[in-house]
Amino acid sequence: MVATLIRMTGDWDLAEECAQDAFALALERWPRDGVPRRPGAWLTTVSRNRALDRLRRTAAEAVKLKEAAVLAPPADPDGAGGDGSGIPDDRLRLIFTCCHPALRLDARVALTLRSLAGLSTAEIGRAFLVPEATMAKRLVRAKHKIRNAGIPYRVPPAHLLPERTASVLAVLYLLFNEGYAASAGTDLVRQNLCAEAIRLALVLTRLMPGDPEVLGLAGLMLLHDARRATRVDQAGDLVTLEDQDRSRWDRREVAEGVSLLQAAQRGTALRGERPGAYQIQAAIAACHATAAEAAATDWAQIAQLYQRLRELVPSAVVELNRAVAVAMADGPAAGLEIVAALEASGALPGYHLLPATRADLLRRLGRAAEAAASYRQALELAATDAERRYLSERLTASVRDAQPS
Repeated sequence: MVATLIRMTGDWDLAEECAQDAFALALERWPRDGVPRRPGAWLTTVSRNRALDRLRRTAAEAVKLKEAAVLAPPADPDGAGGDGSGIPDDRLRLIFTCCHPALRLDARVALTLRSLAGLSTAEIGRAFLVPEATMAKRLVRAKHKIRNAGIPYRVPPAHLLPERTASVLAVLYLLFNEGYAASAGTDLVRQNLCAEAIRLALVLTRLMPGDPEVLGLAGLMLLHDARRATRVDQAGDLVTLEDQDRSRWDRREVAEGVSLLQAAQRGTALRGERPGAYQIQAAIAACHATAAEAAATDWAQIAQLYQRLRELVPSAVVELNRAVAVAMADGPAAGLEIVAALEASGALPGYHLLPATRADLLRRLGRAAEAAASYRQALELAATDAERRYLSERLTASVRDAQPS
């Protein structure tokens, strides 16, 4: 609906407002009159009419009204028919539509997450490690560029899909991440977001079976999702990877994830290319998912994979994850050295996992008082209830251990 209205009006804000109006009217009328036989068509027609009404009310929009009036209603408002893209899924078509190459990559991803994936500006800001106000300004600038440059929003034909694939993969990756480890709220895991991201990624594997990074991302999601049921206990408290009940991991998802990763690796080898970032992350997830017990995890291999990932994605978050792997492979002092360098760089201000990692390494080194101070800092920054409870328990234990016997 939003993509259709943007194409019709050229105004992103107006398109979103009219779509919201249509849903509000549906909430009012459908309980009374019944759900229409074609709900999508009903909503699209109502939102389109609202947009035309809004344009008519503004004399300054006379030229735009003339252009909009001659546009025929969508031939297939439910999105069930062909459009030349070959994309068989409504939402995936819209994501490809909104990931327009005329916008910067981060702007495409952020705008799509906001408009089509239902994430809030604050959630998107946390995904990009920027303040909410900064992300809000980026979204506004992106919308203005769409309007001022007259960027057409339509589903690209099949031969143009590859130029948008990287953006689409980034959208699905961040959508899954927000579901798997929510950035705020009462629940650590948002199962509906995980399920939708996986569904769309698997649709994409059927659409692009020869793209190794598409296969790698789908495998990565499944390998992580296989552990979802064990990440919190019945009380909703966080359970660390080493303490999770591996007998409850979804072995079907593990097998499917490994199979997709292997297919991606074969495709990369055939192309004579280096593995991409999603393949490397999937390989890391596979190391965890296939270890019979926590003690059997090949941390040296994981540390090497993070080193390769850092070369592809020179991110402070990747470096923090590498610090954890190095600490497990070579001892907490080696990991703490990497964490200290990260802190000195100032690359992750306000990121609660940085002091939380430092605290855990200090705890393992027997430096309980310093660990307690770091747990306090992490607790102040944590945004989910489950993480706050976990950090509070760790803080209490560290304070106790720091007391003289």
